[in-house]
Formats: sequence, structure tokens, C-alpha cells
Amino acid sequence: MRETEGSPIKQVRLTVNGKAYGLDVQPGKTLLELIREDLGLTGTKEGCGLGECGACTVIMDGKTVNSCLVLAAEADGKQITTIEGLADGDRLHPVQQAFIDHGGLQCGFCTPGMIMSAKALLDENQNPSDEEIRKGISGNLCRCTGYTKIIESIKAAAGNAGGR
Repeated sequence: MRETEGSPIKQVRLTVNGKAYGLDVQPGKTLLELIREDLGLTGTKEGCGLGECGACTVIMDGKTVNSCLVLAAEADGKQITTIEGLADGDRLHPVQQAFIDHGGLQCGFCTPGMIMSAKALLDENQNPSDEEIRKGISGNLCRCTGYTKIIESIKAAAGNAGGR
């Protein structure tokens, strides 16, 4: 750690969407700020800044976190996946495609965080029940959809909708 203008700066090494970074961060800087401001990945949204809405959800070492509550320094040595890291080139991740195909989005503000929570859920449980889906996305608020289409989208991504 070194001091710059009276504030200690910490070198943080992390991997975001498969790419390694080494960044200097000020104390108090959040992972959300690092992702959006330093890396320019603006798909992760800032909603409440209090960890209550889930708009800033990312996957850190396989688990969802509210990036507005995680200090950038705490992400040192971690693997982070943001919404931008899900697609494979021009091919959307199956969860992203299911949200489009099944109307799981409206205004789109909550969608990146919702998709990240859905992906983490499906990584752990490939055939979740409706109740397990509700629990898996319980940290994400949507003010537009009423959740029915979101649940349908997640079920479709899991492959258990439409008789599959």
C-alpha cells in the first residue's frame, strides 16, 4: 500500500470477464465504481447504492454479490463476471436469450442484475422449481414486469419450460 495525497492507495489484482487487471484503488471505492468507472463496463447498474435492489449484482468467485456493497480492495484476487462477460462474441448466453424470447424485461434497468442472479442460480441448480427461482432472484427488484415473465424466462433458460 502506498500513500497519494494523504490517502493510502491499494493495488488490486482481479480478473473480470476472463481478463486480468491490476488497478490502484482509493479506500472506499466500491467494486461497482471500479467496474463502471475504471473498466468502462456500464452494464452493471447502480440502483440504490444500499444493496437492496440488486441492479448491481455480479458474480464473484461463483457467488452473487451486490457490487455496491463490496469494496474494490475486497475483490483483490477474485474472479468477477459481469453481464458483459456472459455473451460469447455475438452469441448471447442462454439466460440472456431467454429473457428476450420470453419477455423477461421491460425497461431493462434491473435486467443485468436479474440475469446474473439467474445465471448463478442455474449454475447451482439446472432444474429449479418456481419457488427456488423466486428465492434465487429474491435480492433483485423489478418495478415493471411483475416477475411472471422473469420466472418464465429463467425456466426456459433451464430447459424446463414448454415441455422440455
